[in-house]
Order: sequence, then C-alpha cells, then structure tokens
Amino acid sequence: MPKETANAHGDLFWGMSSPHSALDEALARFDGAQLSLVDGVWVNESVRGRDLKYYIFDWDDNILSMPTHIHMERLDERGQWVPHSCSTSTFSVIRNDTEHYRFPQGERERAFFEFQDERTPYGGGGFMDDLERALDAIETGRRTPPPSFATFRKVLTEGRIFAIVTTRGHEAATLRKGVERFIERVLSPVEREMMLINLRGYAYCFDGTQTFPSQRAVLDNYLSLNRYHAITSPSFLARLAAEAPGLTRQEDRKRFAIHDFVEYLIDILERTGMAALRLPISVGFSDDDPYNIEAVREYIERVLARRFPGVKFCVYDTSDGTGAHKMMVSGQLELPLEDA
Repeated sequence: MPKETANAHGDLFWGMSSPHSALDEALARFDGAQLSLVDGVWVNESVRGRDLKYYIFDWDDNILSMPTHIHMERLDERGQWVPHSCSTSTFSVIRNDTEHYRFPQGERERAFFEFQDERTPYGGGGFMDDLERALDAIETGRRTPPPSFATFRKVLTEGRIFAIVTTRGHEAATLRKGVERFIERVLSPVEREMMLINLRGYAYCFDGTQTFPSQRAVLDNYLSLNRYHAITSPSFLARLAAEAPGLTRQEDRKRFAIHDFVEYLIDILERTGMAALRLPISVGFSDDDPYNIEAVREYIERVLARRFPGVKFCVYDTSDGTGAHKMMVSGQLELPLEDA
C-alpha cells in the first residue's frame, strides 16, 4: 500500500515521501504554461486555451485486464454441454456463437455473477479485489498494460473529463472507487501534483473558483464530474426501462450510454461558457470488442455526427491487444490514440 504523507496544506497525498520535490518537478514539467498561485496553491491557467478533448473507455482488456471470469457452457465434441469459464477478451469473440456457447440454464445472471456488486448464490462482489490483482500483475511485469492503460493515465494527469462504459453490472460508485484506486496506484507523485494543478486550473478559469480547501475536495469534485456507466447494473437497467425500454442488446446499451455522455458534455460546455471559446471539441471511444466497435462507429455516423455537427468523434479498435491501435474516424479528427 502507498504511504500517506501530509503536505504543507495538511492534506494526505498518496505515496509522497517528499511532497515539495514532487511539486517542484511537476511545476517544471509545465513548460511554457501560465501558472499562478491562487489561495496558496498552484493553478494552470493555460487550460483556458486547451482543445476540448474527452474520452469514453471500455474497462476490461482496454484499461485493465481484470481476472474476472464469465461462466458459460460449451458444446463439446460428444454433443454435451459442459462448463466453460472464459476471460472477457475471449467472450468478446464467442458471445455471438450461440451454436457452441450458451449461458448456464439460459440465464445470463449465472454466467456473469462475478461482475456484480452484490454477492449472489454463486459468488460475486469482488471488483476491487480483481482490480488490485490486475494492477499487481502489471506492477510485477507478469502482464503488459492493456492498450488504453497509458492513455487513461494521461487523461487523469491532464484532468480531462471521461466516461467509463462497460458491460459490467456494478453501480457507478464502484467504478468511481476503482478509478480512484487507479490514481492512487498508477499515477506517480509528480503526475498527481500535475493532475491537481490542472484540475484547479479548470475550476479557476471556468467555474470562477477562488479558494481550494483541500486536495481531497479537488479530487472528489473531479471524480464526480465523470460518468460511470455499467450497462447491466440495476440502476442503469432501471434508467433504460424509464427512458429507452426495449434496448436489450449490449451494443445498443453502449450507444445509449455514449449518447448520454455527449449530451452531458455539451451541457457542461454551455453552462461554463466554454462553448463560446470556439475551441475544437473531440470525443474518443475505445473498446476491445469488435461488435461494440462497429456498432458505435455506425451510430456515430448515423446519429451523433448529425446531432452534434461541431464535435469530432473517433473510434479506437483495441481488440488486437497490442497497443498498435487501428482507428476509424468520423468527422475530420485524424489523431493517433496517444495524441487524442
């Protein structure tokens, strides 16, 4: 576990044995940026001129390779259905092969009990444990980071707004807790200082914030701004029942969540006055499931690009797992993932 050390403002900041040296190095990395001291802390005023780039991430095998399993049945060579546990990456390939794979007793809940917050008769409720195991595997070199791991790290360091859109069944609070743990374990002390300086910059420039009571308050506000959509969670299913009944396919639910996030972004831009800056707006979506990728790409071209003509949309295919992302673009945005 990272060691917590109090900084000069009395906050607990993860893993900092030398807070001032980390802050000094963070300030040095803002080469050419307009930094100001406000209420005794540093803010990055240069965010006022940043491009408005936002991100939508699938979680499994995209940000982290979680050791969570899906419990299916497979038709063996004798024509009998036998238990078959598989990873999320394997499931993305076989999930439409209903001739050879099926849910146990035809019940999806039996197959995905490990993806729930509440424990079922079969198990479940182990999201944070699986997250720790996934991070341990990367930290010890037993597994390479998935394709969007580094991009997510950069998004957090820059303090950009994002959405998690996953087929898991967890509530938003669980996914948010996972993101916070990612920040604690993955971001270096220097990156966390940079994140805070950027976040204060956004609050100062666009919300008119003049006082920053604590690092914890800044982080909590940031985490609350993002969207966490697990499209098989009880709350998400309740929302679908009220707003879009009949959306049963995984791809359709993901499209609903993506549309919701873009509407939310436009509302933020209009409310804060950022839309008036006429800065380029882009939204990138990354996923490792080929069916989701094609469904979202088609949805962007057919619906989102027309509904939001001022937004540039990107879809990133991370299904090969190598980090050499294949990219499909709608609009005029043509940036590699690491620069998007």
